[in-house]
Amino acid sequence: MARLLLSKAADAVKLQRFVSPQQLRCFASSVAEADNALVFKAKQQLAEIQAAGTFKVERQIITPQAASVGVLDLAQPVLNFCANNYLGLSNHPLVVEAARKALDTHGYGLSSVRFICGTQDLHKQLEARISAFHGSEDTILYPSCFDANAGLFEALLGPEDAVISDELNHASIIDGIRLCKAKRFRYKHMDMIDLEHKIMEAEDAGARLKLIATDGVFSMDGDVAPVGDIVALAHHHGAQVFTDECHATGFVGATGRGTDEHCSVLGQVDIINSTLGKALGGGTGGYTTGKADVIALLRQRSRPYLFSNSLAPCMVAASIAVFDLLSSSSALRDKLQENTDYFRRQMAAAGFSIRPGSHPIVPIMLGDAALANKMAAAMLEKGVYVVGFSYPVVPKGTARIRVQLSAAHEREQLDKAIAAFKDVGKQLGVTE
Repeated sequence: MARLLLSKAADAVKLQRFVSPQQLRCFASSVAEADNALVFKAKQQLAEIQAAGTFKVERQIITPQAASVGVLDLAQPVLNFCANNYLGLSNHPLVVEAARKALDTHGYGLSSVRFICGTQDLHKQLEARISAFHGSEDTILYPSCFDANAGLFEALLGPEDAVISDELNHASIIDGIRLCKAKRFRYKHMDMIDLEHKIMEAEDAGARLKLIATDGVFSMDGDVAPVGDIVALAHHHGAQVFTDECHATGFVGATGRGTDEHCSVLGQVDIINSTLGKALGGGTGGYTTGKADVIALLRQRSRPYLFSNSLAPCMVAASIAVFDLLSSSSALRDKLQENTDYFRRQMAAAGFSIRPGSHPIVPIMLGDAALANKMAAAMLEKGVYVVGFSYPVVPKGTARIRVQLSAAHEREQLDKAIAAFKDVGKQLGVTE
């Protein structure tokens, strides 16, 4: 009866042929109550978020992504220290031109998944460029790295297998693991002793395949995973290693190959996932790269790949141009490191609590969510765009301002941001 009512709801005259007026009133009342219950629950949760000081506001950028951006309702441009635009390629003229040309040669979209009629020569060219960059056998493209993570574990692991995951892995890794039927083990953040214990637990549970999963760089802290130690443990116990390189590809390591290069185990990570949407131009797209047979299996079984539209040709062409730039020079990577080292030194000297490291993610630790949001608002008034992060994005009690450096930042822009932090820090009692 419920299906019948729903199918006829658009036509009240026809509906009356099947139900009495009293039944119709009861149905309408139940629908209204259900809708009100949903709205009430949403309003209640929104009020709780507001009260906790963690409500997130989306500011509207009215210019291309860059070191300085225009923001709706602000009279002057502001310095941007919260983008994943690590290499400053989001609006690079060569990247933009490559995208523009592809619109003329390959069109706007494909209106298809890859295995039907959604694979162009550009897609295969980009996959080959990525494989050559990482020194892997093959690569598969996804609409995003979130999709790559969502489609990996379910396709490769079964109930007889085990996945061993860092406790602070990105939400997309966690969600991907939840979709698979493998046994799950979680080790303490970057704790190699606990990791080995969990590997042995997986062995005792009879796991056939043991896959260690970690972020290469952890996005909220800028921590670089000890991938060399992880690979050594994997070799000792006959396990495989997966890393998510979203906050590493293009700039971590001597030539930007990622954390495996940084940790002197280039080519020894079994599966690498990464994104085209951060350092590599900031558009859309993600990928998995690794052994040819693994990639071939993903093409057959990975649901986000099989049931999502192909990447738009302009995005693919722009990404090819990015890999051409990265292969020709390390100048952008080198400038980013210089900016990072300078900013970290100056902020530490000013008395701010920052997590140690060398990554361009620089968390300014504050602890309190409301304080983080208040500092971000005060910084914006001084012409510096940063964002406060708090629970549930980070654990409770670890609220912070996450600063992200870019090769596009010039020294005077860094100095302006540092001066603003000093002023606001004193105003809010964060520093003396």
